[in-house]
Amino acid sequence: MRIAFIFAILATLLAYVGWHLWILFPLPRWGRWAMVALMVLTVVLAVATITRYMDLLPMPVASVLYNVAQRALVLLLYLFLLLLVADLLRLCHVLPAAWLRDSWATVIVVVVLMAAVAIYGRLHYEHKARVEISVDTHGLVARPLKMVAVSDLHLGYHNRYDDLARWIAMINDEEADFVLVAGDVIDRSLRPLRADAMDSLLHHIKAPVYACLGNHEYYAGYYDLPAEVERFYRDAGITLLRDSVAVLADENIAILGRDDRTNARRKSLKALKTEFGIRDSLFTILLDHQPFRLEESQREGIGLQVSGHTHRGQVWPLTWLTDVLYECSWGVVQKGSTTVCVTSGLGIWGAKYRIGSQSEYLVIKLF
Repeated sequence: MRIAFIFAILATLLAYVGWHLWILFPLPRWGRWAMVALMVLTVVLAVATITRYMDLLPMPVASVLYNVAQRALVLLLYLFLLLLVADLLRLCHVLPAAWLRDSWATVIVVVVLMAAVAIYGRLHYEHKARVEISVDTHGLVARPLKMVAVSDLHLGYHNRYDDLARWIAMINDEEADFVLVAGDVIDRSLRPLRADAMDSLLHHIKAPVYACLGNHEYYAGYYDLPAEVERFYRDAGITLLRDSVAVLADENIAILGRDDRTNARRKSLKALKTEFGIRDSLFTILLDHQPFRLEESQREGIGLQVSGHTHRGQVWPLTWLTDVLYECSWGVVQKGSTTVCVTSGLGIWGAKYRIGSQSEYLVIKLF
């Protein structure tokens, strides 16, 4: 049902934008057909890039195809919005109808605006915001601690070795006591991570790293080959917490990592605490990729929850959608004595654009 809905949206976008481009470009008939065909092809390729068929292509081809097709998909969205505004202005007799038909001048304006969107979105994505958060543990921690928390790296055909190297340098500059990763390290396939030896690169993080699974780890093979996904985390030197707990006795901290909500049979938070005998005298940190049912963390006395998943929509106006869907789609919310941090993510899924949201890493100080 969800897939049918997505295809219906894509078909609507293609029909609306395709018709407008057909009447806007002063081209011969064959040129208009070629333009519309190219647009349809890019959307088809964008859909193909999220399938496992990508793994059959040579790495350079797969990487270029992913980046070009996914960026075209975002630009299609903004082209739709631009043309929609133009139609509304035309209906209100603000914009002359002649400007939307057989006009090279309007074509140039549209191209310049789309280029501006692409340049801004890419530059804003490459800027990684540093977000500092202080959490009062009410004396539970043995000493003041500094953590770096990230989520949604989405390492794959688009976020490659050089991207990860730069992110690791930023993390190491913080000189944190430990690092938390709230899921979706892997985008959709382990192949590009293995090809770029990203497991070896992750060993350069100069602090212990604890992570939980995200929904994209399941897309990348956890359904079929869980051992391969878990082996990648081991090879990367990351402690993967899948419905399990790491107790840092010297710091009086327990880090609980829940399996992703994709697994309908994951343990409840209460069962997890009971199974591992987590005492109330420990300051508890929960890694749970998807920020649903925040009241459960409050009820179980969690001190700090770190989640991701939402990306805060990545690009406007999808930011509005995530704000509606989630109690907290981004930022910090206090639920009783529980501090919930939902990060918009360090990396990104799909096109490397950020518009109306930011790529970020959290620096969390416990005192």
